[in-house]
Amino acid sequence: MIDVYVDGASSGNPGPSGAGIFIKGLPDGPESYSIPLGTMTNHEAEYHAVIHALKICINKQYKIVSFRTDSQLVEQAVDKEYVKKNLYQPLLQQILLLKDELDLFFIKWIPSSQNKNADKLARSAIQLNG
Repeated sequence: MIDVYVDGASSGNPGPSGAGIFIKGLPDGPESYSIPLGTMTNHEAEYHAVIHALKICINKQYKIVSFRTDSQLVEQAVDKEYVKKNLYQPLLQQILLLKDELDLFFIKWIPSSQNKNADKLARSAIQLNG
C-alpha cells in the first residue's frame, strides 16, 4: 500500500494557492510534488491537492493507495460522496471519478502535525505562482 499525504494552502482567502503531495511506501523512496494552483480559497486548494495526487497515482499506475489529509471537509466529502456547497460539487465529482480508476482507495483525516511534509510542499508551491 502506498501512502499519499496531501495538503492545500493559500496565502489569503482567496489568494495564491498551492498543492503539496508527499508519497511514501514506494520501492525507490518517497516522491514530493509542489504544484502552484493560481488564485483560490484554502478549501478549493485542498480539493485540488487530492485531484492532482489522484492523477499522479493513476499516471504512475499506483493501484492501491491510502490518502491522508488534514482537511476534515475534504475527507468527509469524499467519504460520504457528498458536499453541500455548490462551489465544491465539481471538484468532488472529479475526485470520485478519478478514485474509481484505482483498485483500492482510502482517505483518512490526520492532524496537521502528521502532515508536515505535504504542508511544506503546498506552502512552497504558493511561491511558484506567477
